[in-house]
Amino acid sequence: MEQYQKEFIEFMVDCQVLKFGDFVTKSGRKTPFFINTGFYRTGAQLRRLGRYYAQAIEAKFGTDFDVLFGPAYKGIPLTVAATIALSESCGADIRYCSNRKEVKDHGDKGILLGSPIADGDRIVIVEDVTTAGTSIQETMPILKAQGAVDVKGLVVSVDRMERGRGEKSALEEIRETYGMETTAIVTMEQVVEHLYNRPYRGQVIIDDSIKEAIDRYYEQYGAR
Repeated sequence: MEQYQKEFIEFMVDCQVLKFGDFVTKSGRKTPFFINTGFYRTGAQLRRLGRYYAQAIEAKFGTDFDVLFGPAYKGIPLTVAATIALSESCGADIRYCSNRKEVKDHGDKGILLGSPIADGDRIVIVEDVTTAGTSIQETMPILKAQGAVDVKGLVVSVDRMERGRGEKSALEEIRETYGMETTAIVTMEQVVEHLYNRPYRGQVIIDDSIKEAIDRYYEQYGAR
């Protein structure tokens, strides 16, 4: 595991983005962990988050692409923060773009905000977390409607490593369905590896009972 990945795991804990307990996902699964990127709320937090995304993007895709796209709504601040970080840390002036939930019919018209997308553009998508790939199903038609674009891949903050619609993980299903590369800043396996029975700020975040609950969850919902 790279140093920035360890730092990102601790950053999620500090921001209360990563929590352990009893939760229910949007898909109805009872889960012992939850990732809520809505808890990144300050400029300093978004600056750091953008840097972590930029490091994951550079490691997987490099910087030889044109547009970073963040699906509305959570993807909007993510793509802005990541493009700023790519400029500052890599010297790469990547355009950012997001979609609107409703098409605007006056002023800056259309479904997109930020940079326009045109034929030949190479695009990387930024998301928070994907469980079933629903957002990508909505995003791909929007991107393809803009012209002959090349969607190079998807980067998320955390790979939950659980089954999507079938037996494989949601990221693997997206990779196979759309022929694009996928990556995450960290996987849940790395989260557990870093936090299990290891004190952080005087507290053990993942103790034996939480680890057992996570293991049970993956026995039922883990990707095959």
